[in-house]
Amino acid sequence: MRLLDSDISDTRALVIDANPTSRTVLVSMLRDFGVGEVAQSSRVHDARRVLESRVFDIVLCESHFHGSHMTGQDLLDDLRRAQLLPFSTVFVMVTAEASYAKVAEAAENALDSYLLKPHNADTLGERLRHARERKRVLSSIFMAIEANDFASAAELCLDRFRQRGKFWLYAARIGAELLLRLQRHTEAKALFEAIYAAQALPWAKLGVARAQIEAGAAVEGKRVLESLIAAQPSFADAYDILGRTQIEHGDFDGAYRTYAKAVDITPASLTRLQKKGMTAFFVGEAAEATTALHRACMLGNGSKLLDYQSLFLLGVLRYDSADLKALVRCHEDLEKAREKQPQSARVRRLYQTLEVCRALLERRVPDVVATVRALAEERRREDFDYEAAGNLLIVLARLQHSEIQLEDASLWIRDIARRYCASRTATELLCRSVAMVPEVEQQVRGIHADIEKQAEQAMSLTVAGQVAAAVKTLLVQGNQSLNAKLIDLAWLLVTKHREKLPDAEVQSQILAKLRERYCISGVQIGRREKRAAGGLALREAAPVKPAAAPQPSAAGVQKEKQPA
Repeated sequence: MRLLDSDISDTRALVIDANPTSRTVLVSMLRDFGVGEVAQSSRVHDARRVLESRVFDIVLCESHFHGSHMTGQDLLDDLRRAQLLPFSTVFVMVTAEASYAKVAEAAENALDSYLLKPHNADTLGERLRHARERKRVLSSIFMAIEANDFASAAELCLDRFRQRGKFWLYAARIGAELLLRLQRHTEAKALFEAIYAAQALPWAKLGVARAQIEAGAAVEGKRVLESLIAAQPSFADAYDILGRTQIEHGDFDGAYRTYAKAVDITPASLTRLQKKGMTAFFVGEAAEATTALHRACMLGNGSKLLDYQSLFLLGVLRYDSADLKALVRCHEDLEKAREKQPQSARVRRLYQTLEVCRALLERRVPDVVATVRALAEERRREDFDYEAAGNLLIVLARLQHSEIQLEDASLWIRDIARRYCASRTATELLCRSVAMVPEVEQQVRGIHADIEKQAEQAMSLTVAGQVAAAVKTLLVQGNQSLNAKLIDLAWLLVTKHREKLPDAEVQSQILAKLRERYCISGVQIGRREKRAAGGLALREAAPVKPAAAPQPSAAGVQKEKQPA
């Protein structure tokens, strides 16, 4: 036995390889290095589920799997995006492709190392020692992150970068991510630019764009993204950021095309398939949406990476095509999710909203009416978010085409629109939710125009010196509608003209509570990702290892314990 290092016996490893011979060789090498426990998986989908629930110190993963569209790179990217792979894990990709593109792709995804075939124990040992040494050298940074002391961690990274200390490039990337999290966008941009000047790495240029966009300079950031894509057309993370930016600025058609390109590059990426499917739904590309969402739901079955909004939208598409059997499958999958997360209001609403579609196809009129009314009763609740509002509008629009006509539907649509038509982008997405009923779409657009008019009138009063009247009016309108634009405008006026307002303190407190409860931060499609595309996953604390490893599951993962 050749011990890799002094504490190697306390480590846990996972080998992912479809070839039993290769897998056995790698397992034997790890055991020979003294690794305490070695698990193995022959299928990448099974490995993903295991990595979502257990923490490993070392992961050796084959890059390509015969008969599967999903690659080891797809697995790594999805896990990093969902922050399911902590810094403490050393991830090594095993591949026969010794090309620059693959090595660059590894760096972009914070991969620890590539192991090129053919390989031997000495080569693998060298890769693992180097990766584990980096974890040890930068341990003070990781400890600060785990303690949520991001400012100290960022300074440690900056010091290492300035001094060009060991592993300075990796530290600099972590530091730039921390600066973005701390909203120190100018410093983050400068650091990314310095990294790019030192080594022209695509992720550094992408970081510049991210810093610009998050600082509000979306036009400049978009230009950087477009130039990066032109130079690196296969850099999928750049498409992710571009698509997100396009959604935030209301360019849903452009976002759909962008996500479609990202899926072309990484066809088995669960997160990108969902983004493509969701945007396709809202731009009216029903066939493309159905294909992408169906594939995503198949790939994501049992995975934490599956966004249940994908199941809901796929169910709606099944309703539109009158495919009751397929709709029922989506509804039953949401029911299982509800059983797993009984406290989740989001999952419950997704299940209930799709229940309306199912009941419509099954002609259960009383159930349709009861469920819709129950959902509508929640429209002013604090946790009834933008997604829930849009989903309810999707169903209400379809009710307009059925024989069921609810006289309160127009009132519900009005209340939802008054609350969530807080920007042109938010309004446009709501309109696309009801586009199949032109009169409802017109109603939503009309309400947005009314909100804009109310804001303009308040500003006119302010310009005329009647700030108190403007704030009072906005307070009444904001409290009635729960509209973030009106509440935020009132807050800005109180903050700016505090000395002119006798009730400024009271109004400020009222508005602070309203803002905390009802003001949303931007428009998004689907669940918010934990990791920005192109960024490292800054997981604050690694989960505690269980005292005893679980037994091998039917998912195809086996474990071997190093004998004492």
